[in-house]
Amino acid sequence: MSAITSEISEYSDELLCGLVAEGSRDAEEELVKRYFRQVRVCARPYFLAGGDSEDLIQEAMFGLLKAIREFDPARDARFKTFAEVCIRNRIRSAVVNAARSKHAPLNDSVPFESPMLGSEASPEELYISREEESERLARLGQQLSPLERKVLTLFLLGLSYQEISEQVGRSAKSVDNAVQRIRRKVAGDLGVFSES
Repeated sequence: MSAITSEISEYSDELLCGLVAEGSRDAEEELVKRYFRQVRVCARPYFLAGGDSEDLIQEAMFGLLKAIREFDPARDARFKTFAEVCIRNRIRSAVVNAARSKHAPLNDSVPFESPMLGSEASPEELYISREEESERLARLGQQLSPLERKVLTLFLLGLSYQEISEQVGRSAKSVDNAVQRIRRKVAGDLGVFSES
């Protein structure tokens, strides 16, 4: 192991991006390791009826790789901020593209968080959006069992089913069942599936 490889974990994100631009695969791998949990956290709020959460994580990873390869320190922005924007944009783009008929299973994706308001949103609109999200979370919290609330909290933190099962003392299958119940309750609360 070279000295550069052993020291690379101590480099700043911005310095690592500079090394990636010079062709360093070690720097790119270090950034992917650092931001993998963020990728999972960004992908978690999106639920796919009939889809696989791994598909969204893969799309989020493409967003991270784009951020790593296209980061420009001259823009006076932190890499972390740029990476999160690229990851979220890639996820949203995947959800929009999935709405096309050739990706029918992805048509029922449901973002848990409220839609991002554009930069032209007024302070009042931002406040109202945050209030609506808080109300939605409060309503959801009343519908969830104590186990489901704990599972949802850990799920949104980016933990895997196995990690959650260790935290709550239940099997991974039990955690999966809880996540499926939460998804149905979230979708019902947001009015995604209207009852006839």
